[in-house]
Amino acid sequence: MSIALFISFIVFLLLGIPISFCLAMAATFSIYFFSDVSVSTIVQKMFRGVDSFTLMAIPFFIFAGNIMARGGVSRKLTNIAASFVGKTTGGLAMVSTLACTFFGAISGSAPATTSAIGSIMVESMEKKGYKKSFSAATIAASGPIGLLIPPSNNMVLFGAIAGASIGELFLGGIVPGLMMAIGLMILEYVISKKRGYEGSEKASLGRIGAALKDGIWAILMPGIILGGIYGGIFTPTEAAAVAVVYGTIISVFVYKMLRFSDFKKVIYSSAKSTASIMYLVACAHLFSYILASESIPQMFARYLVTVSNNLLVIQLLMMLALLFVGTFLDNAVAVVLLTPIFYPVIEAMGGNLVYFGVLFIFALAIGQITPPVGLCLFVSCNIADESIERISIEIIPFVVVLIVILLILNFFPSLITFIPNISGI
Repeated sequence: MSIALFISFIVFLLLGIPISFCLAMAATFSIYFFSDVSVSTIVQKMFRGVDSFTLMAIPFFIFAGNIMARGGVSRKLTNIAASFVGKTTGGLAMVSTLACTFFGAISGSAPATTSAIGSIMVESMEKKGYKKSFSAATIAASGPIGLLIPPSNNMVLFGAIAGASIGELFLGGIVPGLMMAIGLMILEYVISKKRGYEGSEKASLGRIGAALKDGIWAILMPGIILGGIYGGIFTPTEAAAVAVVYGTIISVFVYKMLRFSDFKKVIYSSAKSTASIMYLVACAHLFSYILASESIPQMFARYLVTVSNNLLVIQLLMMLALLFVGTFLDNAVAVVLLTPIFYPVIEAMGGNLVYFGVLFIFALAIGQITPPVGLCLFVSCNIADESIERISIEIIPFVVVLIVILLILNFFPSLITFIPNISGI
C-alpha cells in the first residue's frame, strides 16, 4: 500500500493539484484499492487530525496578526527600529530586519511579516538609492525571523504533532531568532559599506523616546503573551485569544487606525488562512496514518541508524533534507508532512524534542527564501515589482549566513535549550 501511496501522490502532484488535495487523494486511493480498511476511516482520521485544543492557537494568532497589521502597528514598529539603527551605514536595510523581528513577535507568520514591513520599507529604501533587488532580498530574508521569534504558528504545529511543549518551543526560538536578526544585520552592514548605502537621519534620545512612546502598546503585546504563558496565567492557546482581544483594543481604541468596517476583511483573510492550514493538517494526518500503519517511520529510523548512530550526524542529515525540501514545499506543509517521520527517530535516539523542533523550524525558515517555491521571495518580488532572477542572486549571501547559523545551532545545543531550562516550565 505504501508504494501505491507514494506513486499516486507524485502523480497527483505532477498534475498540478494543490498539495493538500494530493495528500488526501493519494491516501484515499491507497485505502480504497489496496487495503481492507473501511472508507469511513478516512473521515475519522482527518477529523482526529484537527481535533486538538492546541491547534486552536493558530486561527487566533493569525487573526491577531491580521488585526494589528491593518491597525497600523507595522509602521509604528518600523519607526521604533529606525530610531535605533536608521543612522547606521545600511541603516534602512537594518531597520527592515529589526522591524521584521518586532512584527514577527506579533504575527508569527513569515509571509505576513514580509508583506507588512516590505510594503513600507521597499519604497523608502529605493528612494535612498538602494538597489531594488537588494531591498527586496533584505525584506525576504528578514520575514522568516517571525517563524523563530515567538509566537510561531509553525512551532504550534510541530508541538501539536510531536507532543512537545509549545511554551518551551517558544522560549527555545528566542536566541536563534535573535541570531538570525543579528547575522542578517551584520551582512547588510558589510554589503551597504561596500556599495555606499548611507543611513538616514541621525538618531537622538528624543526621537527614540518619541518612537517608543508611540509604539509602546505594540511592543508590549509579545511581553503580555509570553509573560502570561510562562507565568502560568494562561496556556499558549488561551494566550492566542488574549492576543486577539489586546490587538483589537489597541488597534481600534488606542491607535484608532482600524475601523469596525475593516473587520469583515480581517475575518475573511484570517478564515481563509486558517481553513487552508487546518485542511492541510487534516489531510496530512490521514497520510501519516498510512505511513504509520506501514511502519515507514520505523523503516526510515532503521535506515538512518545504518548510516550512523551519532545523533549529531543524524540531525545534520535531517537538516540537509529539510533545506532541500524547503526549496519546493511551503513550511507549514513540510511541518505537518515530515514531523511524524522525523521526530520518532530523534525521540528513539534520546534527543531533545524541543531542541530538534527549533532546528526543524529554522531549517524550513531558510526554505522560505530559496527558489523555486520560497514564499517570502515571491511576496517581496510582488512588493518590489522585481524579477525573481535578480532577487535570487541578491539573496544568496543571506542564505549562506542563515545556513552558517543553522550549523552553529547544531553544534551548540545550549543556545536553544538555555532559556527553556532556566525557565522551569
